[in-house]
Amino acid sequence: MLLDACYLCYNKIKYKSYDYDSSTALRGCIMIPQIAISSTMMEVIWAIGIFIAFILLAWLALFIMRYIGRRLKKRPKAVVIPQLLQSLSKPVFLLLIFQGLVLALSSLSYLTPWYSYLGKAAIAFAIILVTYGIARSGRLLLGWYLRKAKVRQSLSRLIQRFTTLIVYIAGFLILLDYLEISISPLVAGLGLSGLAVALALQPTLSNFFAGAQIVSDRVVRVGDYIELDNGAKGYVVDIGWRSTRVRTTFNNIMIIPNSRLVDSIITNYHGPNMELAVIVECGVSYSSNLAQVEEITLSVAREIIQELPEAVKTREPWFGYDEFGDSNINFWVWLYAKDRISSFRVKSELIKRLHTRFAREGITINYPVRLLTYEDSEEKRPPPASG
Repeated sequence: MLLDACYLCYNKIKYKSYDYDSSTALRGCIMIPQIAISSTMMEVIWAIGIFIAFILLAWLALFIMRYIGRRLKKRPKAVVIPQLLQSLSKPVFLLLIFQGLVLALSSLSYLTPWYSYLGKAAIAFAIILVTYGIARSGRLLLGWYLRKAKVRQSLSRLIQRFTTLIVYIAGFLILLDYLEISISPLVAGLGLSGLAVALALQPTLSNFFAGAQIVSDRVVRVGDYIELDNGAKGYVVDIGWRSTRVRTTFNNIMIIPNSRLVDSIITNYHGPNMELAVIVECGVSYSSNLAQVEEITLSVAREIIQELPEAVKTREPWFGYDEFGDSNINFWVWLYAKDRISSFRVKSELIKRLHTRFAREGITINYPVRLLTYEDSEEKRPPPASG
């Protein structure tokens, strides 16, 4: 870098490695013409020219990167390269602008005592921008790879955030090392303060690790319909570091801390697949023909499967008698819907059609009744009702 050469010249002059005048050496490093050395006004004009040249160079680099990105967008195999160029365009633009500013200031002779500070500032700013560029491009490339590997979105976001944090921490330590700031006391201090912070942020950290556990174990995913042991239920909208957001059936957002979610008993209606069993329980009178009831019920269930798009076509309905009830012989019929939303219509249609068919066939569904039988004794019979 041209600025590094200037800074090297300055160090050699500082430690008397050269015998000629320091200002002449520094001007030679940044290629100041002879006409600008003798005039302060010409030095200022030359510095402005250098800065303008770097501004134009920055805009040219930005234009070239955007032009290449637009051309590559037309190629389906180069999807990530235009996004990568776009993510790097801003750091490259700012780096050229700042380097041009430092070189312009370094061309001014009355700023000679500040040359070393300008060099350090340029390199420090370059470290910051390089870290920023690596973080952006790395996040983009990692996201592209994880999508290609078919890693689910919630886990992908968590990995990208963690990787970006590591890159920024590494860049910060490199910057401190370049500025000759010892990081050993900092690390020791961070260890002690980290313990105190960990104790203070114990709930937050527990939620973070619980969120990582939810994502890694695939307990729930975004879009799943879940129900907790306390009765809370809804669709999972987002799984964050601290909490999981669930949209209830009333279209409200319920925020559940990840630690509470991990400790709960969860029923996931989207696992292992979207199909959901629909069970309808009913009962018929003791005088009914049970074989006829079974035949009619299975016939109605098969009609539901064939006619409703919400029903699963590949599964046969199940039927079984359950118990001798107080008023009816109870039975159940079992068939499958494509998902939870579809199960509502399947169940509703099955109940309506069973009721209509039983009424048509003369099959009675009794109200709750109880038959009282008395011994054949006048003394134990209840007195007849008066009036």
